[in-house]
Amino acid sequence: MSSAGSAILQSRHSERQCRRAAGRAPTMKRLGKAEATTLFKSSDLLALGKKAHEFRMKLHPKPVVSFVMDTNINYTNVCDVGCLFCAFYRPRGHAEAYVMTAAELRDKLGSASANGVTTVLLQGGMHPDLKLDYYVDLIASIRRDYPAMHVHAFSPPEVLRMSEVSGMSIREVLTALKSAGLMSIPGGGAEILVERVRKAISPAKPPVDDWLAVMETAHTLGIPTTATMMYGHLETPEEIIEHLDRLRILQDKTKGFTAFIAWDFKSENTALGRKMQTRYSAEKYLRIVAIARLYLDNFPNIQASWSSQGKDIGQLSLFFGANDLGSLLFEENVMRLAGHRLTARRDEIVALIKDAGFTPVQRTTFYDTLKVF
Repeated sequence: MSSAGSAILQSRHSERQCRRAAGRAPTMKRLGKAEATTLFKSSDLLALGKKAHEFRMKLHPKPVVSFVMDTNINYTNVCDVGCLFCAFYRPRGHAEAYVMTAAELRDKLGSASANGVTTVLLQGGMHPDLKLDYYVDLIASIRRDYPAMHVHAFSPPEVLRMSEVSGMSIREVLTALKSAGLMSIPGGGAEILVERVRKAISPAKPPVDDWLAVMETAHTLGIPTTATMMYGHLETPEEIIEHLDRLRILQDKTKGFTAFIAWDFKSENTALGRKMQTRYSAEKYLRIVAIARLYLDNFPNIQASWSSQGKDIGQLSLFFGANDLGSLLFEENVMRLAGHRLTARRDEIVALIKDAGFTPVQRTTFYDTLKVF
């Protein structure tokens, strides 16, 4: 870690110790969109981080940071949506196009399981032909061969495609997936939940209201989900807050989101990247983590995305509102094909958390403790 980063960590740790010693519990009123936009755009970064960290410690008073051992397996790269930000998809008939069999999935899970992975994140392209039976069979094979593995699978756009291809309602699709063994749903495909942005970067993808409808239906069926944001392309600060507001409104209604995760657009090998200049900004990421923690006051967890932002920034995020260091990601392909791939061993994640002054806890996808380090 840089000397500046170490200084911030040390300062934040000291502030936390002083507050705990004084026995003060931070308080806050619910932010409105205008106030949140002003905070996001104009407040001092460290002051914003301090506010977010105080609220994080109110929600999670114990000095604990969690992480999960998981793997992200992409069952197909075939997709006919053609999002401008995606380097992963291949059109049907392409030489590199594939659809994974249950046997191939079993082999990948065998390697992951042997390395301590407890959750499989299963995602793919929006395939134009695969019917619901294919997805049900994949889940059933996981539950049969690896009954202890948590199945965290199929983002809202994938569920919508299953519904379309199979001629079934969203509720019918999700009910069948849950019966097969689906346990939770990832928040992928959100990008920015504002139609102006979606029409510019992924015009063929389902609209915002459809993404939210899948999540609301999942929550009513007792299927928890995460929520995500991919920023750093065409969005404005106001649209970042609008994204958070749509999530907060639904969470008020359903209480079904377990966590929020943000990462920046990885531009290499993408059509959008060839049209625009992108520049990585650790400051913007930390601002988003902090404002998300303050605005999403009904979300229990904010994940720090070390795998997209770097280990140092992931560690710093623990003082800007994040209480979780996210996933180990035994396998990851989407960011890798966009020119970005970071890896870490469990001992590295544990060391990052300890060096920040917290107790590392390996968790389940539902945030139950598996091991304290």
